[in-house]
Amino acid sequence: MIAFDLICSNGHIFECWFKDSASFEEQKSSDIIHCPFCNDHQVEKVFSPFAVKKNGEREKEKTKMDPSQVMEMVQQYVEKHFEDVGADFTSEALKIHYGQSKKRNIKGTATPHQETLLREEGVQFFKVPPAKRQLN
Repeated sequence: MIAFDLICSNGHIFECWFKDSASFEEQKSSDIIHCPFCNDHQVEKVFSPFAVKKNGEREKEKTKMDPSQVMEMVQQYVEKHFEDVGADFTSEALKIHYGQSKKRNIKGTATPHQETLLREEGVQFFKVPPAKRQLN
């Protein structure tokens, strides 16, 4: 069994358990998964902090990261390692997928309809929700 932290298109974060990653993908594509807060069926995986304990090692004080800190780290990584193609994300992702453009990490925006098209074409992508900025 594996637990995934999920987020709906309305920003609600919740946890679900699955047999394996393939089971998650199957249930997601069948619209079985829904947000327990608003019943939204547009859900994606989010990164979640975890700890690994080595066999025989005494439990040390755990350094917990707030989910917003994890998301900020993800945002920084994406900002540094992905080319921003903006609203051309769908067309550029399809070009890369079909070998018409060089393979590289890209980021940008896509409508729900464009996301469906990418899934149908077999293009792998991951939605990263925007980091919440704190006002000083």
